[in-house]
Amino acid sequence: MIVLGIDPGYAIVGCGVVEYKNNHFTMLDYGAVTTPAGMPFNIRLERIYDGVSELMEKYKPEAMSIEKLFYNNNAKTVIDVSQASGVLVLAAQKHRIPIFEYTPLQVKQAIVGWGGAEKKQIQQMVKMLLHMETIAKPDDAADAIAIALTHAAAGMARGQFRMK
Repeated sequence: MIVLGIDPGYAIVGCGVVEYKNNHFTMLDYGAVTTPAGMPFNIRLERIYDGVSELMEKYKPEAMSIEKLFYNNNAKTVIDVSQASGVLVLAAQKHRIPIFEYTPLQVKQAIVGWGGAEKKQIQQMVKMLLHMETIAKPDDAADAIAIALTHAAAGMARGQFRMK
C-alpha cells in the first residue's frame, strides 16, 4: 500500500509518500509544494493542485491522509489554509484516491503513543520507523510523513496489515 501524507498550507504544503509492503515501511519521497508570498492566491492554489497531482500521478497512492484543520486565532489564515486543503482534497478526488483526515492529536498518539508529544519527538520517531539518516526537512514534509504513517497505523489497528 502506498500512502500520500499531506500537511496542508498555502505557502508550504508538506508531502510524504510511504509504502507498506511485506511487513516493511519504505520512504518513497518527501518534500513540499511551495508558493511565494505576493503571488496571487488563485495562482498559489493552482500551483498546489498541480504539484500534488504530479505526486499522485507518479506514485499512484492508494490513500491520501491529510491533517484535519482546526481553528486558530487568525481567521484569515484558517480560511486560506481551508481553501488550500479543499484544492488538495479535490486533487485526490480527481485521481480517485480515498481521503482520510487525522487531527494533530491522532498523529501524536499514532506515532509516539502520547497526545502531548512535541514535534521533535514525532520527527525522531518517524526517522527511526523509516530508517532515515536525518530528519526530513522542511518540517512540513516531516509532518506529512507522520500523517502518512498515522494512516498506516490506523490500518494496522484495524488488522488490515501488520508492522514488523
